[in-house]
Amino acid sequence: MMSLSGKRVALLIEDEYQILEGWYPKLRLQEAGAEVKVIGSGTKSSYDSKEHYPMEVDAAAAEVSASDFHAIVIPGGFAPDNMRLHPEMVALVRDAHESGKLVAAICHAGWMLCSAGVTKGRKITGYLPIKDDVQNAGGTWVDEPVVIDGNVITSRTPVDLPDFGRAIVEYLEKN
Repeated sequence: MMSLSGKRVALLIEDEYQILEGWYPKLRLQEAGAEVKVIGSGTKSSYDSKEHYPMEVDAAAAEVSASDFHAIVIPGGFAPDNMRLHPEMVALVRDAHESGKLVAAICHAGWMLCSAGVTKGRKITGYLPIKDDVQNAGGTWVDEPVVIDGNVITSRTPVDLPDFGRAIVEYLEKN
């Protein structure tokens, strides 16, 4: 039996996502049995990675709610900066966090956590250039491959994806 059978995960996507940070969690969670829905901003039906590799969306952020999912995963690249332009994407992350759902972010995705008010009072990691943003949003920056603080999991860069994926799967198995 697959350990995450019955779990529903939203993978947020926008243009310029980091290809590994988008596809690795999607495939890792599907492999474990989770139903992964790709959620975009609503501006397109497919978004390109920084390397122009497309990812098709299942729904727009305005068409879903946090209650539809057990977790939200946010890849990095410059996609999080594009996501922050869409209040419904930020609201989805905020609502998931406030309702106790898992929110997982890697690399630049900490920007979405800052915009959604998730970082305040939490230990957070990510790509080093977002350190100031995390601290200015009330988070405590740590430089570790993966950081788990309550219902928030953060990771730094693609080299940390195995730890990030493992942490998400283990969290969802227990919760």
